[in-house]
Amino acid sequence: MNTDDLNFAYKVRHALNERLDTLPASITDRLAAARQAALARKKADAPLRVTQAQLVTATAGGGGLGGRFFGAEQFSWMTRLSVIIPLLALVIGMGGIYHHEQQRRIAEIAELDAAVLSDELPLSAYLDHGFNAYLANRSEQ
Repeated sequence: MNTDDLNFAYKVRHALNERLDTLPASITDRLAAARQAALARKKADAPLRVTQAQLVTATAGGGGLGGRFFGAEQFSWMTRLSVIIPLLALVIGMGGIYHHEQQRRIAEIAELDAAVLSDELPLSAYLDHGFNAYLANRSEQ
């Protein structure tokens, strides 16, 4: 029954209960007979059945190694591993990228320091304001 049907049934019941004392005996007898007929046709209460899906594997021996290996407990661990392994790979990959970028940055700074200390730069580079800004920027990073 949907909500409209239920609301209608409640309204009818309420209206009948209000006027129950004023109804003629013939109508109350007919209502009682209709109620008895409705109760006789009512289905018996049946217990609710719940089905549960099971993992079925095809094995030659009818459940040998495959049945044990892919059971419910093993399947839950496999599900967890299928989440953990990609996350672990992501963390290791991000750590590797970070380490590579840090090594590249250290190499650039070492190359610049080596060029400054070995005087391979021309004197005009030291007079250039852009070079000073570049050095200041590189030292802040």
